[in-house]
Amino acid sequence: MPPWIPRMLALITLIIVGVFSTYNVLQRLRGLLILIAISLFLSIALEPGVNWLERRGWRRGLATGLLFSVFLTITGTFVGLMVPLIIDQVQKLIEQVPGYLDQTAEFAARLGFDFSGERLSDALSNFDQDLQRIATDVAGSVFGVGTALLNTVFQLLTIGLFTFYLTADGPRLRRVTLSILPPERQLEVLRVIDIAIDKTGGYFYSRALLAGFSASVAWAVFTIAGIPFALALAIWLGVLSQFVPVVGTYIGGALPLLIALLESPAKALVVLIYVVVYQQLENYLLAPRITERTMSLHPAVSFGAAIAGGTLMGVPGALMALPIAATVQAFVSTYLQRHEVVASHLTSDTGPTAARSGTGGDSASA
Repeated sequence: MPPWIPRMLALITLIIVGVFSTYNVLQRLRGLLILIAISLFLSIALEPGVNWLERRGWRRGLATGLLFSVFLTITGTFVGLMVPLIIDQVQKLIEQVPGYLDQTAEFAARLGFDFSGERLSDALSNFDQDLQRIATDVAGSVFGVGTALLNTVFQLLTIGLFTFYLTADGPRLRRVTLSILPPERQLEVLRVIDIAIDKTGGYFYSRALLAGFSASVAWAVFTIAGIPFALALAIWLGVLSQFVPVVGTYIGGALPLLIALLESPAKALVVLIYVVVYQQLENYLLAPRITERTMSLHPAVSFGAAIAGGTLMGVPGALMALPIAATVQAFVSTYLQRHEVVASHLTSDTGPTAARSGTGGDSASA
């Protein structure tokens, strides 16, 4: 046997063992790596604000703490407003269930079905044992719910801790990381970091501005219409419509529409008209002016990025997908050289006639 064969077999064995071990370690650390990725995204989003305060004489740690305090205050206010809303609406729904059952019974009677309250009570009385078993299972799962809640709180605290240190010590961490690279590689890495900060920060602050404006207008409309919990519903609509890609407006408008419908159909119609009209005004007037220098993604790219991010990392991945896609697009466009497109009916928006006349071609700028 040639002497190099045992060495090659040993090397292949070590590579296989190393790959397998690395895969298992990454699988076990997947939760921590996701938390670090979320923290890195939030730190990049906070970077422009911290830099702005730092240029005005603030210490970096104090600037980061100020932005954290503002974020926690807004989040706490939102949660504090939503909890009474949920409790009140659940109680109201429970109170209105008998009325809904009576209306359903009347409608069913017109169709020839006997759906009276007495028959419903008789049917439910046959499931006493099943209901007791379900109640026992629910009581037994209380400990699991409490554990999940504590785990969520721990994850939020972990994200907050990582985000604070990644933001406050950002320059020092970048110096330590770049020190292992040669100068030409450092310039390339710094360019990528600068693009990421520009796109992610621009996305975050432009969306926050649009969310604030949307919530303010919605609060005024809901208050005038007499919809309960107007402020909480307005914040809910503003946040979801801006930070949830593609379908955020529909998800955010569903809750105010449902609560308005519990009050009266006329109030629900007011909410529906407002959501449709405001969305059109925002799409054509507000959003292009605010986001023209931050992100420029095709709706199909946004939708695909959101689906990919949600598949990989769930809700956090869907929220981070858009700025990541914009960063990749900006990075690629920086290094790609574009050329003038030849005239063809396949590349013309006005059809074969314009292409044959030589007016169908256009040039794409880098």
